[in-house]
Amino acid sequence: MLKIVALILGLLIAAWGGVIAYRALVLNPNPTAVINEGTGEIKELPNTLRAASGLVMLVGGAGIAFFSLRRKPR
Repeated sequence: MLKIVALILGLLIAAWGGVIAYRALVLNPNPTAVINEGTGEIKELPNTLRAASGLVMLVGGAGIAFFSLRRKPR
């Protein structure tokens, strides 16, 4: 029973993290403008903290789901 709950929880966390990372990188980047004083070039950077936290949640949730389904060696 605990394995099934851990699997579902891991999949939910991974899906939630994937959505956060996707929205931070593709749909709604909310860029930060960085202006170079020498050339006057404006460069836009996405919200990397939100994208990184989403990727951490994605990997962590997938890890929970993977390790919940592994059999213990005898």
